Amino acid sequence: MKILVIGLGYVGTANAILLSQNNDVTCFDLDNSKSNNLVKGISPIEDKEVSEYLSSKKLNLSSSNNFPIEVENFDYVVIATPTNYDIETNRFDTFSIEQSLENIQKSKSNPTVIIRSTVPVGYITKIQKKFPNLEIIFVPEFLREGRALNDSLYPSRIVIGSHSKKGKEFARLLKDASKDKNVKIVYTNSTEAESSKLFSNAYLAMRVTFFNELDSFAMSRGLNTKEIIKSVSLDPRIGDFYNNPSFGYGGYCLPKDTKQLLANFDKVPQKIMEAIIESNSMRKDFIGSEISKLKPKIVGVYKLVMKEGSDNIRESSMQGIMKRIKAKGIKVIVYEPLIKEKEFFNSEVYQDLELFKKNADLILCNRSHPELNDVQNKIFTRDLFNQD
Repeated sequence: MKILVIGLGYVGTANAILLSQNNDVTCFDLDNSKSNNLVKGISPIEDKEVSEYLSSKKLNLSSSNNFPIEVENFDYVVIATPTNYDIETNRFDTFSIEQSLENIQKSKSNPTVIIRSTVPVGYITKIQKKFPNLEIIFVPEFLREGRALNDSLYPSRIVIGSHSKKGKEFARLLKDASKDKNVKIVYTNSTEAESSKLFSNAYLAMRVTFFNELDSFAMSRGLNTKEIIKSVSLDPRIGDFYNNPSFGYGGYCLPKDTKQLLANFDKVPQKIMEAIIESNSMRKDFIGSEISKLKPKIVGVYKLVMKEGSDNIRESSMQGIMKRIKAKGIKVIVYEPLIKEKEFFNSEVYQDLELFKKNADLILCNRSHPELNDVQNKIFTRDLFNQD
């Protein structure tokens, strides 16, 4: 099969590598350096498995610096462009998807289009009417930042938003490329597939906020959070996962997906979806208040990324904490290797970790790291289990 992958974020990169094991894959991204580097064996994202595959596996990868005009040469076009949440319209910004579809339509070709970008509920039905000559199938991804290829090689499930022949063929391509040949495949209509993606992430966000509220309760009452969580999580109906307290959920997916799902509810009665978003904001308020009680003079923020192995600082919970403690007049300094500028939101950025540790009298870290073992007396974290 010949496949074109558009967009080389963590979803597109993982798909390109996964599918290029058995198919001819061409990559295109508006940032040409991403596609060119990928073909050269340089990962455009922070992902351990991606780097390993690029250095050790024989992959059928090529790149294009311009949108390929001869799209008719491809059996499938996979669109994995970003769909950020627009607070003014209360919906995902799907412009990049529609721009890609228009380019495909202009080529007067007829490849099957697979959309792996996250979209609002009902989007595929709507967009199919605008592009009636294209078969458009939504295939939700369930990938973690920093583990995108691993989650593609060992998928929890494959959901195909179509019952068509082409949809079943693409499911086979994903299954053949995965390491789990027993992975379950679920075929649904497009709107059900869109809903499954948003509700899955909303549930994960709900677990995060639940255990964070448990932690807030325990901290306020002087209780041992770890003992309570261990006891609660031993119930097999609850399970021992996504139960590690944090400063709040953040990153690329959970914040925007919960907001989009809430917007899709519209006039449908709900309380949980709204509460998830409010609880996450309250958690940051609570953490900010607890930090200010310690009366630190200089607070050091150790990395803005949500977790190790990620390169995304967008909407990280740490930024929310920063804003809250700075509003209380507390000076903040930052150590984040991903930031090359000297300042981040008017806070000095350090490149020297040792100097950063020396100058901060309290260091915030969302997730513990061995680099901080020598300053444990300065650490403020809610990471109780040393896991994501």
